[in-house]
Amino acid sequence: MTRRAPTLASMLVSPALVLNNSSALSLCRNQNQVLRQPFSSTNAHSNREVFPKTGTRRIKETPPAWPHPIYTEDQLNRVMVAHHETRNLGDKVALNTIRVLRFCLDRATGYKHDDAVALHQKDPAKAKQKYAMTEDKYLTRNIFLESIAGVPGMVGGMLRHLRSLRQLKRDGGWMETLLEESYNERMHLLTFLKLGEPGWLMHLMVLLAQGVFFNAFFLAYLMSPRICHRFVGYLEEEAIITYTREIADLDAGRLPGWENLDAPQIAVQYWQMPEGHRKMRDLLLYVRADEAKHREVNHTFGNLDWKHDPNPYTSVYRDPERPHPKQGIENLQQKGWEREDVI
Repeated sequence: MTRRAPTLASMLVSPALVLNNSSALSLCRNQNQVLRQPFSSTNAHSNREVFPKTGTRRIKETPPAWPHPIYTEDQLNRVMVAHHETRNLGDKVALNTIRVLRFCLDRATGYKHDDAVALHQKDPAKAKQKYAMTEDKYLTRNIFLESIAGVPGMVGGMLRHLRSLRQLKRDGGWMETLLEESYNERMHLLTFLKLGEPGWLMHLMVLLAQGVFFNAFFLAYLMSPRICHRFVGYLEEEAIITYTREIADLDAGRLPGWENLDAPQIAVQYWQMPEGHRKMRDLLLYVRADEAKHREVNHTFGNLDWKHDPNPYTSVYRDPERPHPKQGIENLQQKGWEREDVI
Protein backbone atom coordinates (compact mmCIF):
# COMPACT_ATOMS: atom_id res chain seq x y z
CA MET A 1 0.00 0.00 0.00
CA THR A 2 1.30 3.44 -0.90
CA ARG A 3 1.91 5.62 2.14
CA ARG A 4 0.28 9.02 1.93
CA ALA A 5 2.31 12.12 2.65
CA PRO A 6 1.25 14.01 5.79
CA THR A 7 -1.11 16.92 5.23
CA LEU A 8 -0.75 20.35 6.82
CA ALA A 9 -3.70 19.64 9.12
CA SER A 10 -2.13 16.42 10.33
CA MET A 11 1.12 18.23 11.01
CA LEU A 12 -0.74 20.79 13.09
CA VAL A 13 -2.41 18.22 15.29
CA SER A 14 0.49 15.77 15.58
CA PRO A 15 3.29 17.28 17.68
CA ALA A 16 5.34 14.07 17.47
CA LEU A 17 4.93 13.63 13.71
CA VAL A 18 8.66 13.47 13.02
CA LEU A 19 9.15 10.72 15.60
CA ASN A 20 8.22 7.12 14.89
CA ASN A 21 7.80 5.97 18.48
CA SER A 22 8.34 6.84 22.12
CA SER A 23 11.78 5.21 22.15
CA ALA A 24 13.01 7.70 19.58
CA LEU A 25 11.81 10.54 21.81
CA SER A 26 13.61 9.03 24.79
CA LEU A 27 16.78 8.70 22.73
CA CYS A 28 16.66 12.37 21.80
CA ARG A 29 16.24 13.34 25.45
CA ASN A 30 19.01 11.07 26.67
CA GLN A 31 21.47 12.50 24.16
CA ASN A 32 20.40 16.06 25.07
CA GLN A 33 19.64 16.84 21.45
CA VAL A 34 17.48 19.79 20.44
CA LEU A 35 14.20 18.42 19.12
CA ARG A 36 13.19 20.59 16.16
CA GLN A 37 9.82 19.87 14.61
CA PRO A 38 7.95 21.46 11.70
CA PHE A 39 5.02 23.21 13.41
CA SER A 40 4.71 21.86 16.92
CA SER A 41 6.71 22.52 20.03
CA THR A 42 9.21 20.42 21.86
CA ASN A 43 8.11 18.10 24.63
CA ALA A 44 6.51 20.15 27.40
CA HIS A 45 7.85 18.39 30.47
CA SER A 46 10.62 20.81 31.41
CA ASN A 47 11.47 24.47 31.01
CA ARG A 48 13.88 25.22 28.20
CA GLU A 49 16.52 27.93 27.85
CA VAL A 50 15.52 29.14 24.40
CA PHE A 51 16.75 32.73 24.78
CA PRO A 52 20.54 33.02 24.51
CA LYS A 53 22.02 35.12 27.28
CA THR A 54 23.87 38.20 26.12
CA GLY A 55 25.64 39.33 29.24
CA THR A 56 27.41 42.67 29.22
CA ARG A 57 30.25 43.98 31.34
CA ARG A 58 28.20 46.64 33.12
CA ILE A 59 24.50 45.76 32.77
CA LYS A 60 23.22 43.03 35.08
CA GLU A 61 19.62 42.72 33.85
CA THR A 62 16.84 44.63 32.11
CA PRO A 63 13.56 44.62 34.09
CA PRO A 64 10.14 44.86 32.37
CA ALA A 65 9.31 48.29 30.99
CA TRP A 66 5.79 47.93 32.44
CA PRO A 67 5.85 46.21 35.86
CA HIS A 68 2.88 43.89 36.20
CA PRO A 69 0.25 44.59 38.89
CA ILE A 70 -0.01 41.97 41.62
CA TYR A 71 -3.04 39.68 41.40
CA THR A 72 -4.46 37.99 44.49
CA GLU A 73 -5.66 34.38 44.46
CA ASP A 74 -9.25 35.54 44.96
CA GLN A 75 -9.00 37.89 41.97
CA LEU A 76 -7.60 35.11 39.78
CA ASN A 77 -10.45 32.78 40.67
CA ARG A 78 -13.12 35.44 40.02
CA VAL A 79 -12.29 35.58 36.32
CA MET A 80 -15.08 33.97 34.31
CA VAL A 81 -16.25 33.40 30.78
CA ALA A 82 -18.51 36.31 29.71
CA HIS A 83 -19.90 37.74 26.52
CA HIS A 84 -20.64 41.33 25.50
CA GLU A 85 -23.90 41.27 23.59
CA THR A 86 -23.92 42.96 20.20
CA ARG A 87 -25.72 46.30 20.05
CA ASN A 88 -25.24 47.52 16.51
CA LEU A 89 -23.96 46.56 13.09
CA GLY A 90 -20.35 47.27 14.01
CA ASP A 91 -20.53 44.85 16.95
CA LYS A 92 -22.01 42.17 14.71
CA VAL A 93 -19.26 42.63 12.13
CA ALA A 94 -16.60 42.29 14.85
CA LEU A 95 -18.21 39.21 16.40
CA ASN A 96 -18.82 37.40 13.12
CA THR A 97 -15.25 38.08 12.02
CA ILE A 98 -13.96 36.51 15.22
CA ARG A 99 -16.23 33.49 14.75
CA VAL A 100 -14.92 32.91 11.23
CA LEU A 101 -11.30 33.20 12.35
CA ARG A 102 -11.92 30.94 15.33
CA PHE A 103 -13.57 28.30 13.13
CA CYS A 104 -10.67 28.30 10.66
CA LEU A 105 -8.04 28.04 13.40
CA ASP A 106 -9.92 25.31 15.24
CA ARG A 107 -10.25 23.21 12.10
CA ALA A 108 -6.62 23.72 11.16
CA THR A 109 -5.29 22.72 14.58
CA GLY A 110 -7.75 19.91 15.31
CA TYR A 111 -9.31 21.82 18.20
CA LYS A 112 -12.93 20.65 17.96
CA HIS A 113 -14.33 21.09 21.43
CA ASP A 114 -18.03 20.99 20.53
CA ASP A 115 -17.54 17.87 18.40
CA ALA A 116 -15.63 16.26 21.25
CA VAL A 117 -18.40 16.96 23.76
CA ALA A 118 -21.06 15.55 21.42
CA LEU A 119 -19.07 12.40 20.69
CA HIS A 120 -18.17 11.94 24.37
CA GLN A 121 -21.84 11.45 25.20
CA LYS A 122 -21.98 8.52 22.78
CA ASP A 123 -18.48 7.02 22.92
CA PRO A 124 -16.06 8.54 25.50
CA ALA A 125 -13.13 6.36 24.39
CA LYS A 126 -13.47 7.32 20.74
CA ALA A 127 -13.91 10.97 21.64
CA LYS A 128 -10.67 10.92 23.63
CA GLN A 129 -8.80 9.17 20.84
CA LYS A 130 -10.09 11.49 18.11
CA TYR A 131 -10.30 14.89 19.77
CA ALA A 132 -8.26 14.84 22.98
CA MET A 133 -6.06 17.91 23.43
CA THR A 134 -2.60 17.10 24.74
CA GLU A 135 -0.02 19.34 26.41
CA ASP A 136 1.82 19.73 23.10
CA LYS A 137 -1.33 20.62 21.17
CA TYR A 138 -2.33 23.25 23.71
CA LEU A 139 1.19 24.65 23.83
CA THR A 140 1.36 24.88 20.04
CA ARG A 141 -1.97 26.67 20.00
CA ASN A 142 -0.96 29.05 22.81
CA ILE A 143 2.32 30.01 21.15
CA PHE A 144 0.65 30.71 17.82
CA LEU A 145 -2.21 32.72 19.32
CA GLU A 146 0.01 34.81 21.60
CA SER A 147 2.30 35.64 18.67
CA ILE A 148 -0.73 37.24 16.99
CA ALA A 149 -2.40 38.69 20.10
CA GLY A 150 0.38 41.24 20.55
CA VAL A 151 -0.40 42.93 17.23
CA PRO A 152 -3.64 44.92 17.92
CA GLY A 153 -2.30 46.89 20.88
CA MET A 154 0.84 47.85 18.98
CA VAL A 155 -1.11 48.90 15.89
CA GLY A 156 -3.65 50.89 17.91
CA GLY A 157 -0.98 52.57 20.03
CA MET A 158 1.10 53.41 16.96
CA LEU A 159 -1.80 54.93 15.05
CA ARG A 160 -2.96 56.98 18.02
CA HIS A 161 0.62 58.18 18.50
CA LEU A 162 0.82 59.27 14.86
CA ARG A 163 -2.61 60.92 15.10
CA SER A 164 -1.42 62.89 18.13
CA LEU A 165 1.66 64.09 16.21
CA ARG A 166 -0.34 64.82 13.09
CA GLN A 167 -3.04 66.84 14.84
CA LEU A 168 -0.62 68.50 17.27
CA LYS A 169 -2.63 67.60 20.35
CA ARG A 170 -2.65 65.09 23.22
CA ASP A 171 -3.88 61.54 22.85
CA GLY A 172 -5.88 61.30 26.07
CA GLY A 173 -3.71 58.54 27.47
CA TRP A 174 -4.94 55.74 25.22
CA MET A 175 -1.64 54.82 23.61
CA GLU A 176 0.06 53.89 26.90
CA THR A 177 -2.58 51.28 27.76
CA LEU A 178 -2.58 49.88 24.22
CA LEU A 179 1.20 49.53 24.12
CA GLU A 180 1.22 47.95 27.57
CA GLU A 181 -1.37 45.44 26.35
CA SER A 182 0.86 44.53 23.43
CA TYR A 183 3.85 44.17 25.76
CA ASN A 184 1.84 41.91 28.09
CA GLU A 185 0.82 39.62 25.23
CA ARG A 186 4.46 39.33 24.20
CA MET A 187 5.35 38.29 27.74
CA HIS A 188 2.78 35.49 27.42
CA LEU A 189 4.56 34.36 24.27
CA LEU A 190 8.02 34.50 25.85
CA THR A 191 6.75 32.47 28.79
CA PHE A 192 5.26 29.72 26.63
CA LEU A 193 8.46 29.61 24.56
CA LYS A 194 10.23 28.51 27.74
CA LEU A 195 8.10 25.36 27.62
CA GLY A 196 8.63 24.46 23.97
CA GLU A 197 10.66 25.48 20.95
CA PRO A 198 8.69 25.94 17.71
CA GLY A 199 9.88 24.37 14.49
CA TRP A 200 10.29 25.88 11.04
CA LEU A 201 6.64 25.51 10.06
CA MET A 202 5.48 27.38 13.16
CA HIS A 203 7.92 30.19 12.35
CA LEU A 204 6.57 30.32 8.80
CA MET A 205 2.94 30.38 9.94
CA VAL A 206 3.65 33.15 12.46
CA LEU A 207 5.41 35.19 9.78
CA LEU A 208 2.53 34.84 7.34
CA ALA A 209 -0.18 35.40 9.95
CA GLN A 210 1.53 38.48 11.35
CA GLY A 211 2.03 39.95 7.89
CA VAL A 212 -1.62 39.52 6.97
CA PHE A 213 -3.13 40.42 10.35
CA PHE A 214 -0.98 43.50 10.97
CA ASN A 215 -1.87 45.10 7.66
CA ALA A 216 -5.55 44.12 7.87
CA PHE A 217 -5.88 45.48 11.41
CA PHE A 218 -3.95 48.63 10.42
CA LEU A 219 -6.43 49.42 7.66
CA ALA A 220 -9.42 48.50 9.81
CA TYR A 221 -8.25 50.76 12.66
CA LEU A 222 -7.93 53.66 10.25
CA MET A 223 -11.57 53.16 9.27
CA SER A 224 -13.15 52.38 12.66
CA PRO A 225 -11.17 52.19 15.91
CA ARG A 226 -14.38 51.42 17.81
CA ILE A 227 -15.12 48.28 15.80
CA CYS A 228 -11.48 47.22 16.14
CA HIS A 229 -11.62 47.48 19.94
CA ARG A 230 -14.84 45.50 19.96
CA PHE A 231 -13.13 42.93 17.74
CA VAL A 232 -10.26 42.59 20.23
CA GLY A 233 -12.77 42.35 23.08
CA TYR A 234 -14.43 39.38 21.39
CA LEU A 235 -11.00 37.92 20.59
CA GLU A 236 -10.12 38.02 24.28
CA GLU A 237 -13.42 36.35 25.13
CA GLU A 238 -12.34 33.40 23.00
CA ALA A 239 -8.89 33.38 24.62
CA ILE A 240 -10.50 33.18 28.06
CA ILE A 241 -12.61 30.23 26.91
CA THR A 242 -9.50 28.42 25.68
CA TYR A 243 -7.51 28.98 28.89
CA THR A 244 -10.52 28.04 31.01
CA ARG A 245 -10.73 24.72 29.14
CA GLU A 246 -7.01 24.15 29.61
CA ILE A 247 -7.39 24.64 33.35
CA ALA A 248 -10.42 22.32 33.40
CA ASP A 249 -8.51 19.62 31.48
CA LEU A 250 -5.58 20.00 33.86
CA ASP A 251 -7.84 19.65 36.90
CA ALA A 252 -9.51 16.59 35.34
CA GLY A 253 -6.16 14.82 34.95
CA ARG A 254 -6.16 14.95 31.15
CA LEU A 255 -2.85 16.87 31.05
CA PRO A 256 -0.56 14.82 33.35
CA GLY A 257 2.59 16.43 31.97
CA TRP A 258 1.50 19.78 33.39
CA GLU A 259 0.34 18.65 36.83
CA ASN A 260 3.72 19.12 38.54
CA LEU A 261 5.37 21.36 35.96
CA ASP A 262 6.95 24.49 37.46
CA ALA A 263 6.24 27.85 35.87
CA PRO A 264 9.30 29.29 34.08
CA GLN A 265 11.38 31.77 36.04
CA ILE A 266 10.47 34.53 33.59
CA ALA A 267 6.82 34.08 34.64
CA VAL A 268 7.64 34.02 38.35
CA GLN A 269 9.46 37.33 38.05
CA TYR A 270 6.99 39.06 35.73
CA TRP A 271 3.79 38.16 37.61
CA GLN A 272 5.56 38.15 41.00
CA MET A 273 4.09 34.71 41.66
CA PRO A 274 4.16 33.90 45.39
CA GLU A 275 5.78 30.82 46.90
CA GLY A 276 3.55 27.78 46.67
CA HIS A 277 1.74 29.17 43.61
CA ARG A 278 4.29 28.68 40.86
CA LYS A 279 2.99 25.68 38.93
CA MET A 280 1.62 25.43 35.40
CA ARG A 281 -1.95 25.74 36.66
CA ASP A 282 -1.07 28.99 38.41
CA LEU A 283 0.56 30.26 35.22
CA LEU A 284 -2.62 29.58 33.24
CA LEU A 285 -4.64 31.46 35.86
CA TYR A 286 -2.38 34.51 35.51
CA VAL A 287 -2.50 34.45 31.71
CA ARG A 288 -6.28 34.05 31.75
CA ALA A 289 -6.59 37.00 34.14
CA ASP A 290 -4.51 39.14 31.78
CA GLU A 291 -6.79 38.20 28.90
CA ALA A 292 -9.78 39.12 31.04
CA LYS A 293 -8.21 42.53 31.62
CA HIS A 294 -7.68 43.00 27.88
CA ARG A 295 -11.30 41.96 27.33
CA GLU A 296 -12.47 44.60 29.78
CA VAL A 297 -10.21 47.33 28.37
CA ASN A 298 -11.17 46.81 24.74
CA HIS A 299 -14.88 46.47 25.39
CA THR A 300 -14.64 49.67 27.46
CA PHE A 301 -12.77 51.46 24.68
CA GLY A 302 -15.44 50.21 22.29
CA ASN A 303 -18.05 51.99 24.43
CA LEU A 304 -16.21 55.33 24.45
CA ASP A 305 -15.86 58.22 22.04
CA TRP A 306 -12.41 57.40 20.71
CA LYS A 307 -11.85 60.93 19.42
CA HIS A 308 -12.54 62.89 22.60
CA ASP A 309 -12.84 60.69 25.73
CA PRO A 310 -9.78 60.31 27.98
CA ASN A 311 -8.46 56.87 28.86
CA PRO A 312 -10.31 55.82 32.05
CA TYR A 313 -7.45 53.47 33.00
CA THR A 314 -4.88 56.24 33.38
CA SER A 315 -7.17 58.99 34.71
CA VAL A 316 -7.49 60.45 38.22
CA TYR A 317 -11.14 60.44 39.40
CA ARG A 318 -12.95 63.14 41.31
CA ASP A 319 -14.39 60.50 43.66
CA PRO A 320 -11.62 57.90 44.13
CA GLU A 321 -13.79 55.84 46.50
CA ARG A 322 -16.32 55.08 43.80
CA PRO A 323 -15.43 51.91 41.81
CA HIS A 324 -13.64 52.79 38.59
CA PRO A 325 -11.25 51.19 36.07
CA LYS A 326 -7.76 50.44 37.35
CA GLN A 327 -4.62 48.86 35.98
CA GLY A 328 -5.21 45.68 37.97
CA ILE A 329 -8.27 43.44 38.16
CA GLU A 330 -9.62 44.44 41.56
CA ASN A 331 -12.57 46.19 39.89
CA LEU A 332 -12.76 43.87 36.89
CA GLN A 333 -15.87 44.31 34.75
CA GLN A 334 -16.24 41.11 32.74
CA LYS A 335 -18.07 42.86 29.87
CA GLY A 336 -16.36 46.24 30.06
CA TRP A 337 -17.35 49.58 31.62
CA GLU A 338 -20.17 51.64 30.22
CA ARG A 339 -19.33 55.19 29.16
CA GLU A 340 -21.74 56.80 31.64
CA ASP A 341 -20.02 54.94 34.50
CA VAL A 342 -16.54 56.27 33.77
CA ILE A 343 -16.92 59.51 31.74
